[in-house]
Amino acid sequence: MTETPVRPAVPENHLLVSAIAPNSVSLLTVLAKRVVDAGCNLLEARVALLGQEISVQLLCSGAWDAIAKCENALGKLQRDEQMTLTMRRTSSRELTGSSLPYTVEVIAADRPGILYQLAEFFSRRGITVEALSSSRYRAAQTGAEMFSSQISIGIPASAHISSLREDFLEFCDTLNLDAILEPLKG
Repeated sequence: MTETPVRPAVPENHLLVSAIAPNSVSLLTVLAKRVVDAGCNLLEARVALLGQEISVQLLCSGAWDAIAKCENALGKLQRDEQMTLTMRRTSSRELTGSSLPYTVEVIAADRPGILYQLAEFFSRRGITVEALSSSRYRAAQTGAEMFSSQISIGIPASAHISSLREDFLEFCDTLNLDAILEPLKG
């Protein structure tokens, strides 16, 4: 009995798509249809309503010809619709296991520069920001303008967590930020 030779796995090609359009456009549906019709798979999606605009980011994968077909279909779509579209070929993210997943939550009275100061704190320590969501809202009880942020970070495995936590809480106390730094669960 002869064995059937195992074909090597075909490397997947990846396309990162970023689009902005007026909120009246069902942007996720429109983009996802083009991706699927081109024969690609939708690996990740992010949607955010910012002001009167909707922003969508997609990570698609597929064979090289499917990715090319997807790029062509999305390019035509941009010409036909009221949207700004950017596409970029990329590769899959390599999971090295060398960083620890943590989450940070911050609430404070809103003022310019809070997000920058947080980003700089993490950057100076070699900590990567994996995901971030921030917003501004008016406190129901007092009407004060408030800042809120949820941040997923990757802390280098070599970092001393208790020292980092102490430095972070001291940093937050100095800026009058109410914050939590804890391991990402699940």
